[in-house]
Amino acid sequence: MVRQLQPKTDSEIIYPDSDGQPMAENTKQFRWIVIIKENLELLFANDDRVFVAGDLFWYPVEGNNKLRRAPDTMVVFSRPKGDRGSYKQWCEEDIPPQVVFEVLSPGNTLTEMAQKQQFYDRYGVEEYYLFDPEEVDLSGWLREDSRLNVIENIQGWVSPRLGIRFELTSEELEIFTPSGERFLSFVELAQLKQKVQQELESTQQKLQEAIARSQALEAKLRELGIDPTQTDPKNIL
Repeated sequence: MVRQLQPKTDSEIIYPDSDGQPMAENTKQFRWIVIIKENLELLFANDDRVFVAGDLFWYPVEGNNKLRRAPDTMVVFSRPKGDRGSYKQWCEEDIPPQVVFEVLSPGNTLTEMAQKQQFYDRYGVEEYYLFDPEEVDLSGWLREDSRLNVIENIQGWVSPRLGIRFELTSEELEIFTPSGERFLSFVELAQLKQKVQQELESTQQKLQEAIARSQALEAKLRELGIDPTQTDPKNIL
């Protein structure tokens, strides 16, 4: 007897975690992806209900493993932190990423970027930011009236969801946290940590030197038969 093959069920569909493509095409693009992603991780480090990811496949519809995008950085509020092979929206209380960042590379085409914008528009992204590091150009879109609309003036713009502020000069993009700290690279963060550590060590050394001088003065006073605990320092001068 010939047994008929049963069609695959949705539960048997494989949702790949990778397409084999590199995350970035050059060092400048990679650096900016890392700066944005890691600083957002740091910004929400103490909030267990904010998930931040870079270059992670997002599948918005169960049963369709062809419908996907891997934003350079995405932020999802009301979802727990933790490792994921991909972001399957139906496994995440059907919550889409609210904020998405893309960093342009020379290999990106206008058609490709238009398709990405349509995808983010259709599947519920609230804020979409596109940065071109070569031209130092930032564009943004905000969801209003059920669709993503272009942000007319991005200079000084504050993200409603993230609270971060964007400042553009002719030479660079600067992003600031709600408390005013600039987004830093890993090297800049390490240098800042080193500087703070050096300043702390210098302060501790000065404190130890002051204590040593005080102890030496007390010892000298006792040699002179003076009890420093009973003496007003003003009367020593």
